[in-house]
Amino acid sequence: MLEVATVVGSAILPHVSALARLRRIVFRDWPYLYDGDDAYEAEYLATYARCPQAALAIAWNGAEAVGMSSCLPLLDETDNVVAPFRAAGLDPARWFYFGESVLLREHRGAGVGVAFFEQREAHARSLGGYEHAAFCAVQRPDDYPMRPADAVPLDGFWRRRGFAPRPGLLCTMRWRDLGQGGETDHSMQFWTKHLVGDAA
Repeated sequence: MLEVATVVGSAILPHVSALARLRRIVFRDWPYLYDGDDAYEAEYLATYARCPQAALAIAWNGAEAVGMSSCLPLLDETDNVVAPFRAAGLDPARWFYFGESVLLREHRGAGVGVAFFEQREAHARSLGGYEHAAFCAVQRPDDYPMRPADAVPLDGFWRRRGFAPRPGLLCTMRWRDLGQGGETDHSMQFWTKHLVGDAA
């Protein structure tokens, strides 16, 4: 049985290289098709490494980390993630941002994804002052050439966790897709949930 435990702040640092490895493995699959590299990972993960309120939920199979899920205050995210909230008239200081959830395929379906959401939400609530949570997911057209025939969207899982897509709240992220020569822009849809208080 897998154990899921959360580490916070500087305790994340010993796990950064494992998170980078998991990201490169899991995000190669649909729908991200991410052709990762060390330089991109180092730049991305530096955001979490310098944030004392960041947290990382880790799924352990004995001594091996087989999945990880990150979160941090939205204001500590990069400008491309924060700017859409300001443009929509939302106060970023009230929001907690949920980053990736990556879990090796052979360990899926055992409740780890639910635990990742529960532990991140518990961390955000424990800090106080954060009324909403958000994450973003890549948008790919239904007829995208590399879409697997048996692809199942995660929308239903996210809705069962209490999240819903927020119309018009989008950001852009850049990475290199498999088979591409360089980085390209990707449209990301935000999904949001009220942790406490009234709707924003």
